[in-house]
Amino acid sequence: MRFLSLLLTGLLLSGTALADVIQRDVTLPDGLGQGVLFMDDDLDKVTAGVIVVHEWWGMNDYVRNRARMLAKEGYVAFTVDMYGNNKVANHPKDAKTFMEQALAEPELMTRRFNAAKAILRDQQYVDDARLFAVGYCFGGGVVLEQARKGNDLAGVASFHGSLGTHHRAAAGDIKARVLVATGQADPMSPPEQVSALVQELTAAGARFELLSYPGAKHGFTNPKADENGKRFDLPLAYDKEADLSSWSALLDFIGAP
Repeated sequence: MRFLSLLLTGLLLSGTALADVIQRDVTLPDGLGQGVLFMDDDLDKVTAGVIVVHEWWGMNDYVRNRARMLAKEGYVAFTVDMYGNNKVANHPKDAKTFMEQALAEPELMTRRFNAAKAILRDQQYVDDARLFAVGYCFGGGVVLEQARKGNDLAGVASFHGSLGTHHRAAAGDIKARVLVATGQADPMSPPEQVSALVQELTAAGARFELLSYPGAKHGFTNPKADENGKRFDLPLAYDKEADLSSWSALLDFIGAP
């Protein structure tokens, strides 16, 4: 198996190969934390680069698998730890604490996000004009905030993500295309938040698509959502139809590898 040459000057790397996908742990510069880079071992052409941001649980196996799935589709994916130091929660109390700590330092999160973007830009097979960001739950809110900040991205996609904001985008602020997939039975993204987001994106002149799934609850793309919902008495549930539909929409949104 041949390893691709990765242009990660100044970064500390350790590497493993999983089946047909190369996975490399990355230490972000300036003490910003950790990330993991995924790409297909047979990749031999320029393609899109995708930043993947985790749920409130942290950078666990679920979000790593989502990044791996993107690599298998022919993209280069990088999942970045917005908590900084591999904090992974197994209980909602800890997840809430980690999330609130991160949200209290938005500029630090932006620095981590931009470090991930720089890493993708440095890959020999990543098209600099096709940088995307995908987020789930907490991560969905993160990528929407980056769009509101005018981060130079081809597109951002939020799945059962946080939709509210204290910093609404003004006309012309949002450069990226926006894809939002939400569940109609998700109390964490109630109808008034969905309506407010649509109004905000429309007023800002953003190019966006909203997918609203009837009966889908929070976490509808995560197969462990049913287990966590029952265990912690939370409105979480996996929805296979919504998962597959939204995944197909994401691949269309990013475009051909």
